[in-house]
This record gives sequence, structure tokens and C-alpha cells, in this order.
Amino acid sequence: MVVPELRPWRAARPHVVRLADAVRPRLARAAAATKPQLARLARAGKPQVARVTRPKTWQYTAGAATAGLALAAGVVTAAGPWDYSGQRTAERDRAVALDRPGGTDHGSAPGAPGRPRPAPSAGPVLTGLGGVSTVKSAPNGKALAGVLTPLLKDPALGPRPAAAVIDVTTGRRLYGKSPDAALTPASTTKIATAVAALSAMGPDHRLTTRAALEPDTREVVLVGGGDPTLTARESTGGAASLRTLAAGTAAALAERGVREVTLSYDTTLYAGDEMHPIGVDGNLALVSPLMADEGRTNDSTRGPAERVPDPAADAARRFGDFLKTYGIRTTAPGPSKATTRAKTLAAVSSPPLSALVERMLTNSDNDIAEALARQTAIATGHPADFAGAGTAVGSRLRKLGLPLNGAAFKDGSGLNRADRMTPDLLTALLAKAADPSHPELRPALTGLPVAGFTGTLTSRYTDGAAGVVRAKTGTLSGVHALAGTLVDEDGRLLAFAFMAADTDPGRPAATQQALDRIASELAACGCR
Repeated sequence: MVVPELRPWRAARPHVVRLADAVRPRLARAAAATKPQLARLARAGKPQVARVTRPKTWQYTAGAATAGLALAAGVVTAAGPWDYSGQRTAERDRAVALDRPGGTDHGSAPGAPGRPRPAPSAGPVLTGLGGVSTVKSAPNGKALAGVLTPLLKDPALGPRPAAAVIDVTTGRRLYGKSPDAALTPASTTKIATAVAALSAMGPDHRLTTRAALEPDTREVVLVGGGDPTLTARESTGGAASLRTLAAGTAAALAERGVREVTLSYDTTLYAGDEMHPIGVDGNLALVSPLMADEGRTNDSTRGPAERVPDPAADAARRFGDFLKTYGIRTTAPGPSKATTRAKTLAAVSSPPLSALVERMLTNSDNDIAEALARQTAIATGHPADFAGAGTAVGSRLRKLGLPLNGAAFKDGSGLNRADRMTPDLLTALLAKAADPSHPELRPALTGLPVAGFTGTLTSRYTDGAAGVVRAKTGTLSGVHALAGTLVDEDGRLLAFAFMAADTDPGRPAATQQALDRIASELAACGCR
């Protein structure tokens, strides 16, 4: 596999100036100390560049952030916005993000640091997918081992950490420590879910919620289509609106002279248990094909929150309330199934699958992850339950030729501790998403949080490779993982996966810092 890499960043200079201004307060103090390194980064696109001493992690911060901003500006036009908001730069939302809590808490221990802030939208930091490569050869494996192996001995990573680093251009593994060890991946499972869903349905696929009228009965059935982003809020943020669906339904009923209906709701698209094996948990609602605002009982849009006991009934009740505002009287809603004779009155569709995948990865959204796993099952002819979804995800990845030895998919979100993935599989997933022959998989890369800027990495890398590392986090009590992509000091695009099991559940911050330190050193290491 050959993947063309980074175009020279100087072409993005006008955009870089604007982006750099937005984060100038953050870089001001570090800029003076890193002037030699910034000069080196500015010459990174030139061949025959002279080697200089590798900067220490603390020195690397400002230079890495500047390089990341440059790369972001170079591809933002081509890649488009990350989510429904249509915003293409980080600086506008970053100011908002600093004022709100958010992110996902996968069972953090008491005394753990505050939850990550919500994810602002931003253009991709790491391109590596267009133009002709002008950078040096891949890092030397022995040199990488000299840097990474000592870091992986940090006690905070537990007794058996595993790792893999590959060159995205060639797909060749450059470094491995137990790379075929099948460990609990936590939320890095979402990378597999994303690739499987995009492979099965394509990035333009949308999920539709509709209202149907049963003939001769005046029964209106709200039919769940599995859209986890359906919203009842006045401000939709680009999501499908339950209010809009009610307005269209009421108008269609009025045309028929119908002013009073029996209201029902249909959740038969999914099968099996709605309750995740972890039980009632603020990190996700019951897995239902019909829900509004992920069943949240507050105004949050991400992160842990109390959920309603029955998301489908709650959505149907809200739908009925909206119908009443348009003069349509309804009964209290109850479960039913739309027949083949039912006529669709109105329908609303989710944003494209590409946007759902990006939101899922950026915010580590468990509700979207479980929905996409079941949609993958439906698209591939498997039962739409936990077991069928896991089988479907594995089947799609196998068709892509990915290494599945030891892998097990028990859910789509990674909340199930019985999930298993290897560092080899995680890096292979990332490389496959970067493969020009699979453009449909690209959102699995563009949705990854950017260190120090977006999603679950917003509050991390304050003293590391901010703006250069792009990665999915994975956190359960005693389990930590980090998998993503970065550009090393010579402009080479690498994919990495670091996994730690049996870590001290009372020191999650120490484990996260150890993982961040490894990624930062990898980014700072030319190692040739």
C-alpha cells in the first residue's frame, strides 16, 4: 500500500497566520525558548534538510502546535467540517469549549481529574493523504525502540503494556511490543465500529425516522430508524428534528381532515436486549432505534448524564406534545408495529454517516457507537442485537483483510470489558482508513480528537505534542489505550496504538500522562 503524504506546509501560510493568532496566548511564553526548533519546522518540507538535535518534550510543545496548525490549514478546505455545525476552524469553538464540561467518563476512579471538555469543530490536522511526499524515509526501528521501550516500562502502564507503530505510507510495522496481544481496548473499539459501519453503508448513508398512518384506523405510528442524534430541542445543530417531523405529520393529517389519532411507536428495527451488559449507566441510554437527545434528562449533548428509563416512550410522548401544538389530539403513546399498508406522512433524516462517525469518535459517544454497530448488523443481514452487531463488525473488518487474531467485539462502544483488540489491529484499521483506495473510510481518521484542541484530548497534551497527535482514547477502570496518527519531526505520517491493562485504578491520570508522553516522544523523534 502506498499512501502519498504531506504536501509542503508553506502553501497553507495565510491560513496558518490566522490560526496561530487564535492560540497566540498559549504559545507566547514557549515561542522564545523554541525559536531554533520553529525554524527547523519551517524548513521541514525542503529535501536535504540538515539534522538538528531532537528537542525535549517540553521544548517541543510550541513547535508541534505550530506545525499542527499549519497542517490543519492545508487540508481544511478539502476535508470540510467535522460535524453538523459547519465550522472549519478550531479557534472559534475552542473558546466555547473552555466554558463547558463534557466528554465521556468510562468509570473513572474517585479523585480522578475533571472530565474532558466538549469537542469543538476543526479541520483535520494530519493530512498524509494527498500530494507527493517530499519527506524523509520512515524512522529506523532500532532507533524507535531506543526511545519507546524505556517509556513503556513506566509502572503507571501496568505489568504488560502493548504497542505498535507503523509507517502509514508503506503499512510496515516500525516498532512493536507484544503487538499481537489481545487486550481490552475500551473506547478505541469505536475505531473498529467506525470502519465497519463506513465499509458496510458508506459515508453518505442517513438514518430515517418517520411517522406513518395505518389506513382505516387513524393510528399514527412513530417508526424508529435508529438515528441516535434525533433531537426534540428547538436548536438542532443540524440533527434531524422531532419538531419538524411533527409539523410535517400534522400538515399531512390536516390535508386528510384528521384531527384526532391513536399514537403508537415502533422499535422493532432492533432485536435483543436494550440494556448494555454494564447495566444502568450515565454513559449511555438503552439501545433503542427510537430516542430523542439520547434520552438525556438535562441539556447536555455529550458526556455522562442521567437518562430516561424508556427512550422510545419518551420520544413518542414528546412527539405527541408537538402534534398537539398543531391542533392534533392524540392518545397516550404505546408500543406497536407499523404494517406494510401504513402510509408515510412525514420523515426526517440524520446527518450523513460520515458526520455521525466523526461525532462518535471526537466525543467518544457511546450511544452513537451502539447505534452504528446495530446499523452495520442490519446492513449486512445479521440480527440487530449485541451479538449480531459484534459478528457484523468482525465480518466487515475481515473482508477488508485486517488482522483479527484474538479480536472479539461484544459491543460497539467499548464499554464491555470482554471486547478484545490488538495493537496490530488498531494500527491496521488506521492505515486502512488512510488508504486512497478506501476513501469511504476517511471519516475514521478525520473524527479522531486533536491533542490539546478537540474532544477527549482537549485537556491533554498541555506539555506535549498539542496539535500534532490525533488519537482515540480508551479508558475503563484499570484499562487505558491510545490509538491514532501523528507526524514525526521529519514530516512522516505514523499510526500508533498503545494499550495498558491491569493499571492502578486509583491513578488514572498517571497512566494517561504516561501514554501522552510516549506519543509526544514519538512525534519528536526522527529516529533515523
